[in-house]
Formats: sequence, C-alpha cells, structure tokens
Amino acid sequence: MPEMRHIDCGEVTLRVALEGAGSLVIMVHGFPESWYSWRHQIGPIAAAGYQVAAIDVRGYGGSDKPEPVDAYTMEKIVGDLVGLKAALSPDATAILIGHDWGAPIVWNSAFTHPDLFHAVAGLSVPFTGAPARPFTEIFREKFTAKNLFFYQEYFQEPGKAEAELEPQLRRALTLFLCSIGGEAPDGAWPVKPADALLLDGLKLPEKLPPWLTEADLDFYTAEFTASGLRGPLNRYRNHEADFAWLSPLQGRKLEQPALYIGGTRDPASTLFGQITDPVAMMRHFAPNVEGHMLKGCGHWTQQERPDDVTRLLLDWLARLNANPTLPSSRT
Repeated sequence: MPEMRHIDCGEVTLRVALEGAGSLVIMVHGFPESWYSWRHQIGPIAAAGYQVAAIDVRGYGGSDKPEPVDAYTMEKIVGDLVGLKAALSPDATAILIGHDWGAPIVWNSAFTHPDLFHAVAGLSVPFTGAPARPFTEIFREKFTAKNLFFYQEYFQEPGKAEAELEPQLRRALTLFLCSIGGEAPDGAWPVKPADALLLDGLKLPEKLPPWLTEADLDFYTAEFTASGLRGPLNRYRNHEADFAWLSPLQGRKLEQPALYIGGTRDPASTLFGQITDPVAMMRHFAPNVEGHMLKGCGHWTQQERPDDVTRLLLDWLARLNANPTLPSSRT
C-alpha cells in the first residue's frame, strides 16, 4: 500500500496515495472510482523513479466534499491539481495522468497551465480542445430530444440519481462497472426512453470479469458508502460553467507531449459515436499526441488492461526523460 496523506491544496484538502521519489506524476481517477483505480500502476511507476501521487478527487473518498454544485467546476478541480503540484513539487513541473473524468481534468490542467505541467496522458476520454458549446447542448440534441436515455442527462437533477443509487450501492457499482467493460455483451447498456432510471435494463453478470474482484467491490462500496454520491455527481452538473471558463480559449492548442490510451469497446473513446478515430481527431488540438487503442478493452482502461497500460505509460515516461528538449526541469 502507498502512504496515504491529506494534503492542503488551497481550497480543499485531498487524500493522496503517495509512493516513490523523483519527478512528480499526479494520477486522477474518474467516476465511480478513487485513487484505488490506479493500484496496478502506482508501484511500477514509482519504482521507475517517480513520485506518484494518486488522488481522491474532491467529493470522493477521503478528500474534502463541499456541498454546492458549483464547487465542482472544472476550473476549481484544475485548481486542486495546481495546489497539489505546488505542495509536492514547488520548484519543478509535473506530469499528469487521468482516466474517465480524470482525463478531461488532466487535459484541461495541462491546457490552461502549460507552465506547471510539462506532459499529460489521458485514458478513455480524448481531448477535444476548448468547447464550442456546452456538452449539455450536444447530448440533449443527440439523445434527450429523441427520447433516448443518456446517463449525463439523468445526473443533472441534484438528488435524483443519488436516490436511486445510494440505497443499493454495491449492486449499482457492479452493474455500472460491468455493463461498459470490455467483456460486456453487445446490448449490455440498453437503449431506453429518456425518463428511465439509470439501472433499468442492466443485468448482473453471472460472474465478475477477471479485472474486478469481490475485494475491489468491497473497497469501492465502502468508499461510496462513506462519501455518498453528491460530490461525484456534481461534476456532471457543471457543463455550462465549464463552457464559460474554457470557450474563450478556442483556437489554442495543447502543445505539451501527450499520450492517449483508449479501448475499442469503450463508448467514451469515440465520444459516444461522434468520431471514429480519437487519435486523429486529437491531433487537431494536441499536435504532440501519440495514441494507442487497446483491442477489446472497455471503459475501465487501467483496471481492465493493467499490464498494457503500465507498459505504455512507462515507455512514454522513459522517452520523455530521454528527450533533452522537454521542459522537465522548468521552474
């Protein structure tokens, strides 16, 4: 187990799993996860000569959990990473790695603070540059207006998803994790009307996939039982605020070295069918990106394919250090 510390990041205190010494690598999880989702990568990357800091995002686990919806804007969560970097690496830049919601968080942290973060890797969700319109407009046009259920629309009303999911957390987590993993059969995430509940039509697997154990579910269930879901779900309730913050940066590119890892069975990798080649799309916004698509991998990239993801990250990190033109020691 890494060392667990609570670190003052300015506005909030974050629980951070720390291991190793060297250049700082910050790992950011998605929903519904925690620092624990990086359990397979923390040790190997630390052993390769880095200080690894895998956080609980604000609202999760052992981190602070502000009540207001607007406490979970992208701008504020990016600010948490800025504060963490200042606390752990005040005199040198850091590297960012994120998955699911953690991917937009690290993309936008590097995008808005290139002086602080000299390289960035995102798993599952590709970088699409500064938004031209709020994501709520996009999914309501594609799904809600056609009377089709979309989970992010369902999450918009505070308290609604919490009331469905919190009384049955272990079952809800099992259904959510298994229904968009690489082993899930076609149709595991059913087409349903816009007014359906999140878990309607989802079926428990006969057995857990090999990457998810009962012990893993024990951990996640305990974490969310203690924290509740309001903070995690509030992240989805800030698309308009995120648009207002980022849209003035349209035309700017993410210039740092970037790595993208997606899965061929992950709907987030294609932005729910909006694109066919996430890596080619990303090059318009992040010209120094390299990308890898893991065949048959679903949404939970670093947990489903721990060896592949660890290998790709270590290779990329090694090549960053081998390139003397990168500002890895910029102060």
